[in-house]
Amino acid sequence: MGALDHLSNMFDCSSRRGHKSLHHNKRRQLQTVEVKVKMDCEGCERRVRRAVEGMKGVQSVDIQPKQHKLTVVGFVDPEKVVSRVAHRTGKRAEIWPYVPYDVVAHPYAQGTYDRKAPAGYVRYSEDPRVNQLARASSIEVRYTTAFSDENTGACVVM
Repeated sequence: MGALDHLSNMFDCSSRRGHKSLHHNKRRQLQTVEVKVKMDCEGCERRVRRAVEGMKGVQSVDIQPKQHKLTVVGFVDPEKVVSRVAHRTGKRAEIWPYVPYDVVAHPYAQGTYDRKAPAGYVRYSEDPRVNQLARASSIEVRYTTAFSDENTGACVVM
């Protein structure tokens, strides 16, 4: 920290109470929080919306009931949104665990493929066993490409 920074912090008049503070107040960032909540009917949807709309810092709420997805935009903490939805509605809520299948290297590998995922989405996983599929050995590559449609000269039986 330079001398000018130190002096400007000492004589900072922007605080509400007038006391000089050397600590910077952490401001919440505007962010989009996506939550997975099971909603069966319009009543569930209304309960989830009311639980989140009353939170401080919420600017907009979007609900996609077919995907069981709640999107909250505002100056909020993601964990607080999840805990508030779970507490107020009594439903199980979690941070949105899915990503588009184009983002994942192996979308149908064990650990990423999820039957309950919405169309076009797979479960995001940082599982090291899934990453092993990307490092296939030369023998595995030979066996998998032997019956490939792109390599028509590889198999004599066809």
